[in-house]
Amino acid sequence: MRNVVKSFSRRNLILSISALAVANGASQGRAADDKAPVAIQFVLDRPIDAVAAPFVLASTRGLYGAENLAVTTTVASGSRDAIARVASGASDMALADINALVRYRDAADAVPIKAVFVLLNQAPYAIVARRSRGVTSLGSLDGKTLGIAEGDLAIRLWPALARRNNIKLANVKQEKISAAVREPMLSAGQVDAVSGFSYLSAVNLRDRGVPADDLAVFRFGDYGSAAYGLAVIANPKFVAEKPEAVKAFVRAIATATQLTIQQPAKAIDDVLTQMESGSRDLELERLRVAIRDNILTDDVRRDGLGGIDPARFETSIGEIAEDFTFHRRPTASDVFDDAFLPGSMGRKIN
Repeated sequence: MRNVVKSFSRRNLILSISALAVANGASQGRAADDKAPVAIQFVLDRPIDAVAAPFVLASTRGLYGAENLAVTTTVASGSRDAIARVASGASDMALADINALVRYRDAADAVPIKAVFVLLNQAPYAIVARRSRGVTSLGSLDGKTLGIAEGDLAIRLWPALARRNNIKLANVKQEKISAAVREPMLSAGQVDAVSGFSYLSAVNLRDRGVPADDLAVFRFGDYGSAAYGLAVIANPKFVAEKPEAVKAFVRAIATATQLTIQQPAKAIDDVLTQMESGSRDLELERLRVAIRDNILTDDVRRDGLGGIDPARFETSIGEIAEDFTFHRRPTASDVFDDAFLPGSMGRKIN
C-alpha cells in the first residue's frame, strides 16, 4: 500500500509540474502577444506614388502589424533630406537613393548609416528625349541641349555613362531647369532631352500627350551602368538597439514587394487611397515600368529581392567616382548590410 501511495504521489507531482509548465508557457505566450509593438519612424524620399507601393501595402495589408511593428510614415524632400533625417535620429529608417548614401558616407562627420534592403535593383536613371528633336540614339545627343533639373541624381552618373559610350561631354549642352518644368519644357521643344527617372519623366510625358513613338528613353542600365537605386536605410543606433525590429521591417517589405509584383493593379488601388490626387492609369503604368525595368531584373530573378552583388556594387562606386572625389573610397560592406535580409526562400520571386 505504501508503494502505491508513493507511486500515486510521484505521478501527481509529475502531472503538477507539467501543468505548471504548460500554464507558464501559456502565460508567456500571452505576454508575448500583449507586448507593445515596436514603433518605427519611417520616411519616404518623396510623396507617395506608384513606386512606394510596397510600403503602402505593408501598412494596408497588415504586414507591419503582423510583425508587431507600429510604423509611422512621413515624406522628405528628396534623398539627401531623407538621409539627413536618419542621420539625426529624427527617423529610424528611410527610403533613399543608395548612390546618394555612398556620397554622404564620404564626409568625415558622416553617421555610419547603411542600407539594409534594396528596392530598385537597377537605378531608374535615364535620358528622356524627343525623336522629333533629332535624338534617336544616345550618340545623337551630340550638339543637343539636355535639361538638368536641380538636385537631379541621374546627371551625377552621366559622365561615366558618356565615357563608356564614347560621347564627348563638351558636345552636349546642359541647361539647368526647375524640376517643375522638366517635362513641360521637353514637351514644348524648349530642350531636346532631359535627365531623370524613367518611370517619372517618360510616363509623365505620355500623360502630357507626347506620342509614345516620339519618346526615346535611354535607360542608364541598358548602356552599361551598374548602379543600384532606391534602398531602405537605417539609423545605426536604432539598428544596434532593435535589430529584430529591423529584420521584421525588412521581412514585411520583402513580402509587400512580392505582392506588388504579383498584383500591380490591386497594389495601385491601395496606393491611390494614400495619394491626395492621382490617375489610376498613370500610376499603374508607372508601377509596371518600375517593376519591369528596376525591380524585377535578371539579378533579382536569380538571387532574390533586396540584396546586392558586391562586385557589381564596387563597379557602381567606380561610376560615382567619375563625378565625385572620394576622401576614402568605400567598399560594398561600408554601405550595405545583408544581415537583416530574410532567408533565400523569403526573397525568391514566387
